[in-house]
Amino acid sequence: QVQLVESGGGLVQSGGSLTLSCAASGRTVSIYIMAWFRQAPGKEREFVAAIRWRSLNRYYGDSVKGRFTISRDNAKNTVYLQMNSLKPEDTAVYYCAADVRSLNVQESSEYDYWGQGTQVTVSS
Repeated sequence: QVQLVESGGGLVQSGGSLTLSCAASGRTVSIYIMAWFRQAPGKEREFVAAIRWRSLNRYYGDSVKGRFTISRDNAKNTVYLQMNSLKPEDTAVYYCAADVRSLNVQESSEYDYWGQGTQVTVSS
């Protein structure tokens, strides 16, 4: 089992920046990939970014390319999402996800482990 805890959400003005963290515990040596998804009220869960734990290959959703950066600290078993140039449409609950196997990185249903989510609100 892998446990995930997100932190770093909050309220920020449009154009501002915010960094989210996701700390993993449990069977962290088995982690193959970690990702961020988000879900706004009334909308489906959307892929934001993912990083393969060993290769460091990174993947981004089209709506965040060039503005968000995913990274990881292996020693701390933590993944970060640096969010710059935030827009009101980035407002959502952001979820951290992980899995121990190769999968379709953008498909939320394929991830086995999830955090509780952290709210990000961008004011205009």
